[in-house]
Order: sequence, then structure tokens, then C-alpha cells
Amino acid sequence: MTAKSSSSTFDVIVIGSGMGGMTTATALSRLDHKVLLLEQAQVIGGLTHTFTREGFSWDVGLHYCGIFGHDQFAGRILDWLSGGSIEFHSIGTLYDTLHFPDDFDIPVGRPAEAYKMELKDRFPDNAAEIDAYFEALQSAQEAAYMVGTERSIPEPFRSAHRWWNKKKIQRWAGRTTGEVIDELISNPKLAAVLSAQWGTYGGKPKEASFAFHGMVMGHYLDGAAYPVGGAGAIARGLVPVIEAAGGSARAGTPVSEILLDDGKAVGVRTQSGEEFNAPIIVSAIGAGETVKHLLPQDIRQQPWAQEIATFKPSICHFDLYLGFEGDIAKHGATRANHWFFNSWDTYDTTWAGGDSEPFSMAFVSFSSLKNPAHDPGPTNKHTADVMLLADWSSVAPFVDEAANGGAAEHPDEWAAFKQRIESRLLDFFKDKFPDLAPMIAYHELGTPLATAFFTGHEQGGFYGVETTPRRMLSDALNARTPVPGLFLAGQDVMSPGIAGALAGGMFSAAAIDPRVFQKLK
Repeated sequence: MTAKSSSSTFDVIVIGSGMGGMTTATALSRLDHKVLLLEQAQVIGGLTHTFTREGFSWDVGLHYCGIFGHDQFAGRILDWLSGGSIEFHSIGTLYDTLHFPDDFDIPVGRPAEAYKMELKDRFPDNAAEIDAYFEALQSAQEAAYMVGTERSIPEPFRSAHRWWNKKKIQRWAGRTTGEVIDELISNPKLAAVLSAQWGTYGGKPKEASFAFHGMVMGHYLDGAAYPVGGAGAIARGLVPVIEAAGGSARAGTPVSEILLDDGKAVGVRTQSGEEFNAPIIVSAIGAGETVKHLLPQDIRQQPWAQEIATFKPSICHFDLYLGFEGDIAKHGATRANHWFFNSWDTYDTTWAGGDSEPFSMAFVSFSSLKNPAHDPGPTNKHTADVMLLADWSSVAPFVDEAANGGAAEHPDEWAAFKQRIESRLLDFFKDKFPDLAPMIAYHELGTPLATAFFTGHEQGGFYGVETTPRRMLSDALNARTPVPGLFLAGQDVMSPGIAGALAGGMFSAAAIDPRVFQKLK
């Protein structure tokens, strides 16, 4: 195929339009860089996009966010990026409810002191341990931001920063959530409660760095919020800023290769053969996907790239999308999310597959109730989803069909498998919310293979690469790569989740244009 060169010139090309890519592109656009944002899917937004079926709309990856108020860290950044056009609305005092065996339910809400009091009421003999845990959360959050800052500053400042803070970083980033909680907490049930929400960052407590736990749990302590108009409002607020600066956001444009000239990144080639050139290339599709799929063999042999290639993908998930007709708030639906556990073991609760294996943990979210702009219409339409965190082994027999969403060579077997999972999740939901069961008017199952297909994430790992201490302490996941002109952005540069991807996008933009650091204060 003859390459088709683009007549347009850009200052920066960003590959991937998830939260990290959109943030990097918009931040640089705010500083008058002309940015081309490229997305392989047909919709801009990555896992912040929204889809619609039969009048029902769902977000595919955003359920709630912390620190997005106008006076909070992420909210201030988003206000600057969008010019104030994106609004997050508080979910309310309570944002999660944890459900354990023996009818032990515990609400999680703001302010943090209220949640601490709730925990001490339930576990009065462990009051001092609860205080120690919350102190550890704050310290771990600080350590995580130290690591994130390092990933955007050049040498020798980065090494000096690490040396100065190495004791604190190693203490919290170098140990797992399970190790820290077991050190601080003597009551196994309290330990289960404090580790239960690990699904918000995709790191099993026995594997994930406590710094990730501290960062993500810490960012919810002042409450949680949801974007007015749904997750799609984020792209609607950011893309116009990119375009106003002379840039462009193009969906349906998968990139097949990052172009190099004398070892320097100088452009990209799309799958259709079109070439775009710029002196700065940012990949926000994931560090592993960048190294394994977009770079030539000689670059993949470099130590930093080889290290990234050894990181495993994060967990994957099934998601049952539900559409209702009726007043769901009167029959048990809440703005707060629900975490259901069928045992007190929260350290390893992903589903590995098998019809006889119970769902050890599932998450339920009623998105339409969180969105003040939701219009239920004459039939009172509302939405929810039931998320089941899973291991890739659950869909391993169908991996060969991933290129077609799991329905290429064995469509009947794949359809039957999906139907079994969908039925089980539907029964699970009806058991937990029996009064809502008659209101279900639509349901559809999303699978790990669908995530892999639409996002390009290896093994459907929607939280990026593994969340282990090794990943947190890695020197390979810097925003500025050893390849001149090539930068990384998004979750892998900072931490999993919407806020983490936003921070990773800002750190990448700051590595390109240090003026961005002024917005990170």
C-alpha cells in the first residue's frame, strides 16, 4: 500500500482518546499547541464514552469519581481544561454500600470522619487501628503522587527526588495492600471491609501496591461525584478546546505504527496507510500496547521497553447493562453503589469461570440516578449495570475469536457461554433487588473480549497494566520515554481509574510543556 501523507501539520499527535489522551491533548491545546488526537474506535472518549440501546444509555467505564469538585484537585484541572463546561454532581453523603455475609452491611460516605465513626461503632475494639489505617492512607497517597511527579520530570532531578523521598515511597509503594492492612489491622472482618473497594482500581489486595490503594481510596474521602450528562459529557467538553486551538480529534482512525527517523519519533502511520507527522508523539493507549504493537523491533529490545512488556494486564470484567421502566428509586435503587461479597475473603475475589463457581464479588451501579440531567421520559426509563470482575481465564477458550468479539469460529458456543453468564448475572441482580425485577425492560452483556476489541487493551485489561509494587516503582513507566519525541500518557503513567488517567495525562503534558506544572499545584 502506498502511504498517503497528510497535508496538515501538527505540533503534537496523541494516540488514544481515553481520559489520559484527551487530557494531554486538551492541556497542550490550552497552551496553544496544535494537537491531532487519534482514536481507533468510532467514538471519542475511550472508556468514558456512552452507548445507547432502545432509548437507554450507559457509560462503559465511569461509575463515580472523587476529587472532582470545583475546589478539589481534579475538578480544578478539569475546569481549566474545559473552560468550566464540564460539571460533576455529588452522588450524596453515601457513595458506596458494602454487603457481606450474615447481613453485615456498612455504608461508606463523606466526610471521612463520619466513615471513621461508623467503622469504630462497628469495630469498637479496633479504634486505634482504624486511626492508623487512615493515617497510612494519607501517607501512601502522598507517596504515590511523589512517584507520579517523578515520572514527568527529567534527570537528574528525578533521581534526586527519588533519593530524597525513597524511604516514604518504599514503605507504602513497595508493599501490597494486604501486607499493610494485615500489619495495621488485627480483626479479619475489619481488614475485609477496608480492602473491599479494590475494584475501583483493579488491584487484588494480595497483589496491588498499597500506594495505589491509598491514592484511589484517599481521593474518595471527601465524597464522590458523577458527570452531569453522563461520562460522554467529558469528551463533549474537551474536544472543542482541541479544535479551537487548530487541532483535530478523529475517531475511527487506528494507528498501526509510530514512525521513527534516526531513532526519534516523528509521526504515525494509520491502518489505512495515511501518515501524520509531528515532532512530539504521545501514546495514551497503554504502555504495554504501545511497546508491543506500535514500536519497531529494535526499540522493543531496549531495556525500558522490555520491562514494560513483562507487565501483565490488569483484571478484566463482564458487565450486565440493565434498562428499567418505572420509578426505580422507590423500589430499592440508590445513587450509592453496591458491593456484594459472598464471603469475608476480599483479597482474591475475581471470577475465574465455570458454571459451578459462585460469583465471589459483584458491583451494582444505578447510573441514571446519579445524573441530574437524566430525562426518564414518559415511560420513566432508568439504567444500571452489574459488573463482575474476572480473570482472563474465564474467556480463554474463546481467545481466538477476539478479533470479532468472540463470535468468529465458534459462534454457537460463544453465544451459549454469554447467555449463561448473562442469565446468572440477571438472577443475581433479581435476588439482590427483587422489587426491581419486574421493571427490567432491556438487558445486554458486555464481555472481556468486547473490551479488548473496542479498546485494544491486552486481555481486556481495562485498568492498564498490573498494579503491583513492581509497577509502582518501575522506572520504565515515565511520561518521557528514552525515545526522543515519544511520550506516554494515561493510567499507566499514574494510577488506574478516571482521576488517575487524568493525572497521568497532565503529567505527560507537563513533561512536554513545563508550564502545565503550574496547573498541578
